[in-house]
Amino acid sequence: MTGSHHPAAGKPDGPRITVEVPVLRVGAGASDYDGLNRFVEALRKPQGLHMTLLHVGILDELGRDIAAWTKGLSAPEKTLPEIASWLTELPVLQGFLGKSDKLIPLGGGRLMGLEVEVPQEVHDYQALLVQGLHVLFDDLGLDNIDDFILSSPALGYKSPRWLPHIAVGKARSRHEPEVEIAPVAIELGDSQIRNRKALPLP
Repeated sequence: MTGSHHPAAGKPDGPRITVEVPVLRVGAGASDYDGLNRFVEALRKPQGLHMTLLHVGILDELGRDIAAWTKGLSAPEKTLPEIASWLTELPVLQGFLGKSDKLIPLGGGRLMGLEVEVPQEVHDYQALLVQGLHVLFDDLGLDNIDDFILSSPALGYKSPRWLPHIAVGKARSRHEPEVEIAPVAIELGDSQIRNRKALPLP
């Protein structure tokens, strides 16, 4: 797919929409999280940590991706309210416990994050999200949906495999290796939609 984005059009703006779970606690206390500081350039504040289950991206950009893919048959004014309605009707995943013993490079090496072991029901829920996205896109008139999901800049998928992780800070260099750490328990809250108030009315 080419031609749907032009540098002259400027950088898309607007809040990013994701389905995510907030991180409530890393380890036994603040010192367990603060200890990760020695592995990163700048450690993120613990209050904003989260695990993304589904990245939807900037809705206007996704609307343009869909319109380009369907050659204008599925216009944003039709698709975006449908996407918003689907998101707001998703079941909530209840909070859960995970654990991590590894820091891994993310985002092409720009970030470091905790790779997290999560219960099977979390993997099942994430698979449900992707299956639901398939059904939604089929209803919106898209074909070759797997190809669209992997190629849409708005969705931002790099791989069909979901790796549970929590970005914790900026990498010290682009070539940081994986780092084994002392195992830490991670408490995560109920799933939520980031920037839910920015969704268009169905």
